[in-house]
Amino acid sequence: MHILFLTDNFPPETNAPASRTYEHAKRWVACGHRVTVMTGAPNFPSGKVHAGYRNALWQRETIDGIEVVRVWTYITANEGFLRRTLDYASFMVSAILASPFLSRPHVIVGTSPQFFTACAAWVVSLLWWRPFVFELRDLWPDSIIAVGAMRETAAIRLLRKLEYFLYRRADRIVSVTHSFKNVLAGNGIPPDKIAVVPNGVDLDSYRPGAKPQELERKLGLEGKFVAAYVGTIGMAHGLGAVLDAAARLRMRTDIRFLLVGTGAEQAALAMRCNDERLDNVIFAGAVSKTEVREYWRLCDVALVLLRDSELFVHVIPSKMFEAMGTERPIVLGVRGESRGILEAAQAGIPITPESSEELADAITLLAGDSALRNRLGKSGRSFAAREFDRDNLAAQMLSVLTAVAKEGQ
Repeated sequence: MHILFLTDNFPPETNAPASRTYEHAKRWVACGHRVTVMTGAPNFPSGKVHAGYRNALWQRETIDGIEVVRVWTYITANEGFLRRTLDYASFMVSAILASPFLSRPHVIVGTSPQFFTACAAWVVSLLWWRPFVFELRDLWPDSIIAVGAMRETAAIRLLRKLEYFLYRRADRIVSVTHSFKNVLAGNGIPPDKIAVVPNGVDLDSYRPGAKPQELERKLGLEGKFVAAYVGTIGMAHGLGAVLDAAARLRMRTDIRFLLVGTGAEQAALAMRCNDERLDNVIFAGAVSKTEVREYWRLCDVALVLLRDSELFVHVIPSKMFEAMGTERPIVLGVRGESRGILEAAQAGIPITPESSEELADAITLLAGDSALRNRLGKSGRSFAAREFDRDNLAAQMLSVLTAVAKEGQ
């Protein structure tokens, strides 16, 4: 089977959509299938093209057996609604124009969080007369409103109509959460066309272990209890609460807060740290996927946080599973399905989203109880191995694509 996968993000980018697509695709190739990924030049989230790449009309490479075709896009940093929309729309146009130069696929997949990519996949499916699968990673454009980037307007309502047009046109929808499926079903999308394949973790790559001493020395964290946030530092994550918690724990010289990644809010947060002299907060900047695993082992507790929005009760941050894989306990500031997973796994401490007081209290508790940290970490990895192993999840999605492709013959 030949799978054509359209995605805005792909390695060497390290965000959740890039990781999920890569981890699934390399397993499908290992099963004997052909996978072509169409994407843009890697630039997320800084808007700067990674070394070794160009923002060209057409580039081709092979990564772990995956055929990767990169097309031109309008590139911008991950901030600003208009510019990001131009970025998304340009990829849609480029992907559609480039698709006739590819071999004919058996099934076309378009992944969100934004759905211009899914729109391109639908058009390409019409051109090739092949089935279209919508991989649903986020409820866009509602997420734009949830982070305060835009108010409800006529443009947003038009985008929402396009969103549901694509849901109806898709031959199958693969949602990353049960909550997303419930939202779509409640809005008239037939539940039997929606499969749920959540995010997960490659347990061979994300393993528990001792702290990497060289990295520990480099960051001046020897002998420190490290509470780390690893991921995009964006508007959705409410990381001001981390700085508030750091201010509360300023006198605890044994505790450090580590923020790993870049994003739209990084500069403002760093400036605030400087203004308030929060010397217990360290910004590590962007790191590679391999380095991310080292940072997970460096931390004593993983911070998984989102803003306090009703939309985010439907979201499961993929960093939860990476923390579980490395046996790091989690402080979770997310309501809804994520909290249910954390409690079922007994993998950490849930707090009210954006509550700096509860965040500081949870970190203080874990800093003083190594037995609790150890118990939560081991329980999390055991649960991830049962429920969120990437091998099993890739096989589940492959079975969906295989069934859709057969129906389209």
